[in-house]
Amino acid sequence: MTLTSTTTAIRGRRPLLALACWLALLPAALTTGARAQTADVSSGQLGAGSVSLDSASLEQCLTASEPAQRSATFAGEMTMIPGAARMAMRIELLERMPGEPSFHAVTAPGLGVWRASDPGVRIYKYVKQVTNLSAPADYKGLVSFRWQGPRGRTLKHEERRTRRCAQPAPAPPPAAPPLE
Repeated sequence: MTLTSTTTAIRGRRPLLALACWLALLPAALTTGARAQTADVSSGQLGAGSVSLDSASLEQCLTASEPAQRSATFAGEMTMIPGAARMAMRIELLERMPGEPSFHAVTAPGLGVWRASDPGVRIYKYVKQVTNLSAPADYKGLVSFRWQGPRGRTLKHEERRTRRCAQPAPAPPPAAPPLE
């Protein structure tokens, strides 16, 4: 299996607008016959009734008969905390094949790399698409969050898992007509 991934890091004051534009263009790149699924967000809280510090989500899960058309898009979002100068995030791919009891990390270029925000960014969103997924298999994203002080010391670290992206077994090819 050869996995490929693309990265979109959104920094600055307009991350939701940039994400909306990116997601609006995504369907145009998809081929017909692929089926999309979306999932909810899991998030870390500051405290009871407070604003969320971080969240991780499965933005899109595409299933298809061709491996190159199968993909999962994961996103993480984090908010600056007092005393932090910079934020960083990494997204890893977890896979569970049929018969395996638990998920395990999958290595591929661009996965598991820390991506840092620019200094002064208040909300940081990172989107990662992984393509060429195996089937049948289940996939999740493991999103790690890190808040760093002015000298690079980690002030807080969190991890969140996304919902699963199920890649069913491809349909068998049509049977050949009987020979006469």
